[in-house]
Order: sequence, then structure tokens, then C-alpha cells
Amino acid sequence: MAALLAACALRPPPAPAPLPPAEPGLPPAGPVADTAPLGPPIERARSRWVPVRWAELPGFEQDDTAAAWNAWLKSCERPGPTFARLCSEVRRLALGSTQQQRDWMRARLQPYRVEPLAGAPAGDGLLTSYFEPVYEASRVARPGFGAPVYRAPPGASQRKPWYTRQELDTLPEARAQLAGHELVWLADPLDALILQIQGSGRVRVQEADGSQRLLRLAFAGTNEHPYRSPGKWLIEQGLLRGDATWPGIRAALAAQPQHLQGFLWSNPRVVFFREEPLSALEAQFGPRGAQGVALTPGRSIAVDPQSIPYGTPVWLSSQGPVAQLQRLVLAQDTGSAIVGAVRADYFAGWGAEAGELAGRMKQPLRLWVLWPR
Repeated sequence: MAALLAACALRPPPAPAPLPPAEPGLPPAGPVADTAPLGPPIERARSRWVPVRWAELPGFEQDDTAAAWNAWLKSCERPGPTFARLCSEVRRLALGSTQQQRDWMRARLQPYRVEPLAGAPAGDGLLTSYFEPVYEASRVARPGFGAPVYRAPPGASQRKPWYTRQELDTLPEARAQLAGHELVWLADPLDALILQIQGSGRVRVQEADGSQRLLRLAFAGTNEHPYRSPGKWLIEQGLLRGDATWPGIRAALAAQPQHLQGFLWSNPRVVFFREEPLSALEAQFGPRGAQGVALTPGRSIAVDPQSIPYGTPVWLSSQGPVAQLQRLVLAQDTGSAIVGAVRADYFAGWGAEAGELAGRMKQPLRLWVLWPR
């Protein structure tokens, strides 16, 4: 027995079992060293990208990257030349684990911290949010539904300033050009304005025969006037203090309804729409953004394309009173107010809950682009 114990003590431990092979095209699970030399910064028209180690990205190990992969797959429907060569791997990784996805990103991508150009104001950027409102609508004007939403009339499609919002409401010649171009009627002119500011929305529309359909009203153009903030107008008029969010604005106008018309006219920009049927699958995604792909709630952002190109995966970090966000997102949209290096608009989804978040979101932001090595 003593000899047997001695032999066992001298016997080397068994070799560890090898890792199971990865699925075809997927990296094996396991850590990837982040030791490659960092290259020089990259300058774009409105931003400067500074290469960093992956360890700088807050919360990278905790994010459920699989939740972002649907947004990345959408970007691969219309990829730019930089990311097109990676899309076959992105599609295969849809079957992988979050650890495999993280390992692949470390191996194939380099994180860059997004900063303003030299001479621009430094510090944290700004994160706001947008959503897709959902409203009841009527195909015809009737009691309770008196706020029209328009398709683009021929005169508004010439890429030059057309009538302002106030002129469209008051000038007979302007109203004559709009006549017959009503898509649907909403219950509240404030809802119609919110729909225009968000750029798209869903409506449950009652047709003339009494049937109901769910439609998307998608962006189809503008009157080519600049957007001006109606909330800022309320503050300048001394009608609102502090809470310049949509809930605060609604409360202020409910208490002072005589100022509603001036509030609406303070923004000369008018948005026109086209209607799109919504299948069950399409209803799971948002409208198409500027990249031309459907947006994914919580994983798509609007950016300044002169700072971050469409289709770029981005690490987003924002800590504020409305949300604590550290996650992988895709740059898939833009907006007239989204200008600058560290500036993003977070797509919250659709409906009342998304609208509540979007209406209050205004907090500090840090961004890192994930660019192919």
C-alpha cells in the first residue's frame, strides 16, 4: 500500500481537457490579449479618435452583446465598405456566445475614444433620446380628430424653403396646395407636432369603412425650414420654467391653452410622411434610419455622420438621472439637431414608456468607436 501511495504521489496530474472546437467561423472561447501597439489618432471632419485599450470601455464585460447583434445584422443589410468585409463573420457570430462575440471584437476591432477636434470645447458630450409615437388616427376629419398629418405636396419637393408652419395654417394659397394631401387626422395638434419632431410614428387608423389598420408613418421630406425648439420658445416667453421635457411642456400648455398656437408656430419646420403597412415582423423593429436599415430599440443611435460613419459599432457610456447605460450600439441614423463629435440620440423604441424616457433624456455622454484593425 505504501508503494502504491508513493507511485500515485509521483504521477503527474492528467492534462486538462482541450476546449471544445468552436462552430465553423467562430473564435474559440477564451481571453484575447490586448497588447498590440496602439496606432496614431484618426481625425474626421468633426471629431478626433484616440486609440485606447479595451479595458478603458466601462462595463464591456457585463453587456449582453447578443442583444446588440440584431442591430449589427441590420447594419450588414446595407454596410459601408469598411465593415462589409466583416459582415460574414458578424452573421456567423449571431450563433455564438457573448464571450465569443467579445473575443471576436477584441481580435478584429480597435476601440477609439471619440473627442472633439483640437480647439473645440472639451468635456462630456450630450445624450438625448427619440422614439416612435403611437397614436389613434382617423382617415377622415371628424369630431375629436382635427389635426391633419400630410404627405408631401408637389410644391414642397423642390429642395428649397417652402411655406412655414404658420403660413401653411393661415395663407389661402398655401392651404390650397395642401388640400387633398392629408394622410390621417390625429386628435391633438401637439401629437402631430411630436410626430413631426420624432420623424416617424405608428398609427391605429380607422378607415372610412370603419375597419382598423396599424400603419407606420415614415419620414418623406420637409418644407426645408430649420427646426427651432418650441420648448425653448416657451422658456423665452416666460411660460415654462425648468422642466423643458414633453411632460413638462404638456402640463404648461394645459394650464395656458391660449399659447398653444404660438407654441406650434414657433417651429417653422414641417415634416411630411408616407404610410407603410406594418407586418408582425416589421412591428418588432423601428423605422428605417439614415443608414437605410430598421432601427433596434436600445441598440441604435443617431449620430453626426461627419463624426461617426453610419454602420459603425459604438461603445456608449452615459450615467444620468434617467438611465445608466454602458452598452454596444450601432450608429444607424442622424437628425438635424445631432451635430458634433460626442453627440448621440438614443432610439428608445415606441409607445408611451419609450416616449417618457425619450422626453426626459438629457445627460452626459462618452463614446468609443470600434473600428476594424
